[in-house]
Amino acid sequence: MMLTEGKSQVETRKIVIFGAGKIGRSFIGQLFGTAGYKIVFIDVDPAVISLLNTQAGYRVVIKGDKEEEIFVKNVQAISALDKYAVADAVATAGIVAVSVGKNALEKVIPVIAMGLTIRHADNPDKPLDIILAENMRSAAEFTREQLRKCLPHAFPENAYVGLIETSIGKMVPIMPLAEVEKDPLVVFAEPYNSLILDGKGFKSPIPDVKGLAPKSNIKAWVDRKAFIHNLGHAAAAYYGYFHHPDLVYMYQILEDEKVLRFTRNVMLQSAEILRVVYPEDFTPAGLEEHIDDLLYRFRNKALQDTIFRVGQDLPRKLGADDRFMGSIHLGESNHMSYNLIVKAMSYGFFFRARDEEGNYFPPDENFHRAIAENFESTLINVLHFDPSGDGQIISELKKLCSLLENENITLNS
Repeated sequence: MMLTEGKSQVETRKIVIFGAGKIGRSFIGQLFGTAGYKIVFIDVDPAVISLLNTQAGYRVVIKGDKEEEIFVKNVQAISALDKYAVADAVATAGIVAVSVGKNALEKVIPVIAMGLTIRHADNPDKPLDIILAENMRSAAEFTREQLRKCLPHAFPENAYVGLIETSIGKMVPIMPLAEVEKDPLVVFAEPYNSLILDGKGFKSPIPDVKGLAPKSNIKAWVDRKAFIHNLGHAAAAYYGYFHHPDLVYMYQILEDEKVLRFTRNVMLQSAEILRVVYPEDFTPAGLEEHIDDLLYRFRNKALQDTIFRVGQDLPRKLGADDRFMGSIHLGESNHMSYNLIVKAMSYGFFFRARDEEGNYFPPDENFHRAIAENFESTLINVLHFDPSGDGQIISELKKLCSLLENENITLNS
């Protein structure tokens, strides 16, 4: 497919979604598809692209107190390798969303810039809003910096491009292999459907789509997701796995009152830090209510969310800028306690859950080998700890892991 000849026509009710993965399909695609938008996915998987174009839709199965099935229709897909077709889709989109993962975000920006260049030449009065459906802090700042490298000199990106940060709170489990074999496009998801996003980031009116929840201070809500939801989920997985290595699902480990109580206390400690950092956005009662709602959702038996999925990817989740260390750094800078958060993090160094086929997550295998060879060096070179600024935390983690190693030996003897 070649670029649109002549002046491109913007389709107001069309959303272009980079990433036809679980969040792209079950969250962004579901919300906008249910609202009547035409959905155009950009993806690299030829099988997924072919199926989406053949079926022109896909199923989302909502797993909650009662099961519900939604068919998202009016769908098509374009290969990310077809840059001209992708640029044309961006140039004519009513809105764009990106859900490709932190590591792949940089790779899709050049073709978005190509589409923006065409769009501005043909429709200088129709700015483009881009929803950044990525679980990362400062996503808009990062994306704008990368866009500037790719756009023509003097391109008015500040006025023409809205970069909408989000807080992605929807939980989507790993699909059972048997279900994927029956229908490769089906996605299981929890009932939660609130897409928290930056209300100040839009250049055009906020779309009238049920489930969009604009906020005035998105940074606070991104941090709430990272340092309460993500932190609590991982804390439960790591602590629960340590004490129940034979269990498979999150609801199973959280049936243990000891695991539930530990997880809640870790989340409450992080919430207290957030309350001090963002006093105008959060109240103690509101944060506690949010924590209890999350713990209820974590125990969703119908969702069948695995301990493996929640805990995997240790180099990222234990990293210097992720859920544990991010909250710890905020606590340090505000002279607040974070001892429970460090303790919860230490259990992550013993996490060795396997997937449905009995395999470890490959980067986690490499991580464990590195830790066994040199603990401190791995924290600095793999997790990117600051050897000076994080020295106290490194020492504390080393001490806690030594204690847990002895406890682990006792538990297994």
